[in-house]
Amino acid sequence: MNTRQIILDTETTGLYPNSGDRLVEFAGLEMINRKFTENSLHLYVHPERDMPAEAAAVHGITIEQLEEKNAPVFAKVGQEIADYLRGAELIIHNAKFDVGFLDMEFRRMGLPPIDELGCTITDTLAMAREMFPGQKVSLDALCNRFDVDRSKRVYHGALIDCELLGEVYLAMTRGQFDLMADSGSEEAEQVHAVAEIKRPARLKVIQADETELSAHEAYLDALDKAVGGACLWRGEAGA
Repeated sequence: MNTRQIILDTETTGLYPNSGDRLVEFAGLEMINRKFTENSLHLYVHPERDMPAEAAAVHGITIEQLEEKNAPVFAKVGQEIADYLRGAELIIHNAKFDVGFLDMEFRRMGLPPIDELGCTITDTLAMAREMFPGQKVSLDALCNRFDVDRSKRVYHGALIDCELLGEVYLAMTRGQFDLMADSGSEEAEQVHAVAEIKRPARLKVIQADETELSAHEAYLDALDKAVGGACLWRGEAGA
């Protein structure tokens, strides 16, 4: 897997990109082969309008702070953001929101929207709803589920949220990569060779001892914690 992935988040003045709200913070963390690189992009942006108190209460960003930072307007950094995103798989929690704002800002500059930059979108909110139907799937809830430390998160900042989402995404998709994806690898060839060994018609059954049973119970307890209830394996064992 050599896909360039970017964990992405934004902060804005409000919820409605087509009704005057603007982007005020952008963060992207690059990941290649499930490893974070040093190629990150974090920018504060002056929205060229006021900052509603309810928005500042969420992300902690005020117009005064942006002016102290000499934050540029989006027109000054839009091309840099577009170039950074081009051709990548974007990992976003509630992608419709962030993509809506980026497309609006790009459109104001005459730049192409996200889908014309050759990007693909992976929405971790949709993933979580499919994995955990009927359960809370906010970023906070997923951090709790996967034991991701969010103690440093005072506000919903784009950069800290990207860092948390990166850990959550890796936890959510870890099972997909535990198996060897590269059938040409040395390890995969060894597994294939073992699979072709002829087994005897009858195999000796060895029962688990107390230590092994205890370890198994501990593993099931961990699964229970991860899913917030009785895991599937425990349910089947008791059936």
